Amino acid sequence: MDAFISRKRKRLSDDREYVSTAPKSCQTDPAADDEPTDFKLAVLASLHPYCDEDTLLEALLLSEGSVNLASQALKHSSTAISPRKKIATGIGYQSSLSAFTTSKETQSGSSGSTKKVLTKKGQTLHLYAPEDIETHTPCSIIHNFLPSHEADALLLELLEEAPTFQRETFQLFGNTVQSPHTMCFYANSWDEAEVQKTEYVYNGNYIKDIRQTLPEMRKVGSKVQAAVNEEIQRRIKTYYAEAKKLKFQSPRPWVPNAAFVNCYDGGAESVGYHSDQLTYLGPRAVIGSLSLGVAREFRVRKVVSRDSSGEKGDVSRADTEGQVSIHLPHNSLLVMHAEMQEEWKHSIAPAQAIDPHPIAKSKRINITYRCYKESLHPRLTPKCKCGVPTVLRCVQKRTENRGRYMWMCHTNYTPGKEGCSFFQWAEFDDDGEPPWAGDPMKENKDSIKEQSI
Repeated sequence: MDAFISRKRKRLSDDREYVSTAPKSCQTDPAADDEPTDFKLAVLASLHPYCDEDTLLEALLLSEGSVNLASQALKHSSTAISPRKKIATGIGYQSSLSAFTTSKETQSGSSGSTKKVLTKKGQTLHLYAPEDIETHTPCSIIHNFLPSHEADALLLELLEEAPTFQRETFQLFGNTVQSPHTMCFYANSWDEAEVQKTEYVYNGNYIKDIRQTLPEMRKVGSKVQAAVNEEIQRRIKTYYAEAKKLKFQSPRPWVPNAAFVNCYDGGAESVGYHSDQLTYLGPRAVIGSLSLGVAREFRVRKVVSRDSSGEKGDVSRADTEGQVSIHLPHNSLLVMHAEMQEEWKHSIAPAQAIDPHPIAKSKRINITYRCYKESLHPRLTPKCKCGVPTVLRCVQKRTENRGRYMWMCHTNYTPGKEGCSFFQWAEFDDDGEPPWAGDPMKENKDSIKEQSI
């Protein structure tokens, strides 16, 4: 008997089945499980002693509160249970969501399998790791994109310009409003800047203050071009069906020839959900966005289509209205890929508090590099009854015409003007070129055809 009492109890393996040790309440269906989160974390901690609390909480959230599923996911993740590979966590960072993906939860890729939707209506999913961002959004991100001295030099150059930036003024529902942040437009040369001032129309009017690209901006531009082209090809091979580009996506190299520079001074300055104009970029446009200074949240959400009656679809589609928050630190390059503008909307959310940057203080500077197509020069695109080049839009919400492009009047965005009812469906070939692209010097003389969506 003494020998039995003094004998050390055999330690259970970490690979033991959860069902043999956990309380019965944790084995029930997740929908019926109303145990408090602290209790669930305590159970997981006893089963996976090498995981920190943040890692356990992430696994529990991804398993929708099921301790059983969370435990299984942690067992499949060697990095989550190995003391030597313990993931360091802190404020503003998280481990990759892929660490908790079991073999059954395959991600979308060349295999064509359906990825698990993590967003839910009314909720915000925060993503930090590049692999999570490119898996669950139409974006990819490169942290620490530039050498630190180059990023700081570019930031200082633009901070000198920022006090002269202007707020965009436009008309909305009969009221004159201003953008909640300042901006400025830059072209590669003075000649291109002059062309932009006199020929290109934005929100039904011309932009008067267009500047030549600054020296540090020019240095960085070639690096952005190379990185974005590499990201485009990688996304096509990894995420698109049969590793082929999307319909209407240009097969040509992406060459940035214009840039909007935005300045957000303080957490209150922001921009609401929107899609970028495609008028001069064409369908399936790619945009490179370089962030400098204060880190801010870049939020995206997928557009949910509606039927002809204006009603939303089923509940599962409505769930995708949940938003994803991508955290953009200083010196990060975000690439918005070809599916972004037609199928998603994005914003810079207001921040209740920000962490001041040592150089920029409360400011965030953002450069959005764009590739303007010569075939979409305003001298070639249709003009409305107002005599103004039209804006190119994509049908996003109405199911029957979702994905179709249209030329429309946008003069009504100019304060004091009403605009007209011009509408014409836009046609493009598989490479996103308009019908007149074969003869770029020829004016577009298509007859005005008014149609209804």
